[in-house]
Amino acid sequence: MEWIFIFILGATIGSFMNVLIVRTPLDESVSFPASHCMSCNTPLRFYHNIPILSWLFLRGKCGFCTAPISKQYPIVEVLSALMFVFTFMKLGMTLQAFGISLVFTLLLSLSVIDFYYKMVPDSLNLAALTIAIISVTSLQELGENSIDALLFAGGFTLLRFYLSYFLKKEAMGEADIMIAATMGALLGVKLALVAIFISALLALPALLLVRTDDEDSHQLPFIPFLAMAAWIVLLFDKYVTAYLAGLYG
Repeated sequence: MEWIFIFILGATIGSFMNVLIVRTPLDESVSFPASHCMSCNTPLRFYHNIPILSWLFLRGKCGFCTAPISKQYPIVEVLSALMFVFTFMKLGMTLQAFGISLVFTLLLSLSVIDFYYKMVPDSLNLAALTIAIISVTSLQELGENSIDALLFAGGFTLLRFYLSYFLKKEAMGEADIMIAATMGALLGVKLALVAIFISALLALPALLLVRTDDEDSHQLPFIPFLAMAAWIVLLFDKYVTAYLAGLYG
């Protein structure tokens, strides 16, 4: 029963993340106006806002004008629910598990926004970083998270200066630096470095697939790959740590 509750909690938060995904890039309030159809602007009934189920019952169409509803909504809700379940399974029924689950739902939202708009709202980015730092079980962990976040923020800032100088153009955005800091706080230095390496491996095939003569096509959103890699390393941190110990002693 408790896992059903965690799944529902994650799906509900995912539903709110959908609101952030749609409204934050447009600088709209997340509270007003109330949820409404994006096509006919008719306010939704309460039963139109049930995570996952409403989309299925409505068959992916508005209950008023029958305009199609984006598959983004159930996908984000399902992914959020699963992230909550797996995080709680790994870390136990703790506030830390809730905080880290919330961080990954924010990273999911940032990934979707980055994919659609090629932008990353500072409000969501700062929220993810802050929650990643304070999602701890002791003051010692709070200090370690803060230091790891600062190390990654500083390291990526320095890397940004060097790459921009040699490439003669902006090589890395400030948003990527904040995401790196969040990864440092979540995973620690060693595991976060592994996650960054994995993110590059994940992004390489996608970059090759979209590569054309159009320069704009090279602007592949990188945050989805950073978030995916961080999630993979979090779930399999023991195996990654054991591999690193065997590799370097």
